Amino acid sequence: MPPPSQSFATAAGMLQLRLSPALRTRGGAAGRWTSPGHQERPNGYLFNRTPPPPGRTRKWEDYELPCYITSFFTIVILGVGLNSKPDLTIETWAHQKALERLQSEQIALSAASSDSE
Repeated sequence: MPPPSQSFATAAGMLQLRLSPALRTRGGAAGRWTSPGHQERPNGYLFNRTPPPPGRTRKWEDYELPCYITSFFTIVILGVGLNSKPDLTIETWAHQKALERLQSEQIALSAASSDSE
């Protein structure tokens, strides 16, 4: 069996041979996650969109109004739904059972004291 360093070197060489054509075809020279792009340098605006001239508003895209409406109703439905869900924690159940036991003990004690009189 070859030493671990030799098997690691063999595996690394095989991996490099398999990946090198993919890197060449996908523009591997610029970097793995970047590409040269079309702009020489960033212009400092969000999404590279220049702001409209003073006194004019930006025209909404077709998807924006349905997206805002859906987001608003999602927040409302989640807010109402999560605030009105039943309390099913073990602590609440145990507290209710303890109160029921105390009430039954008080009833038994009051019945016993009225019988003894």
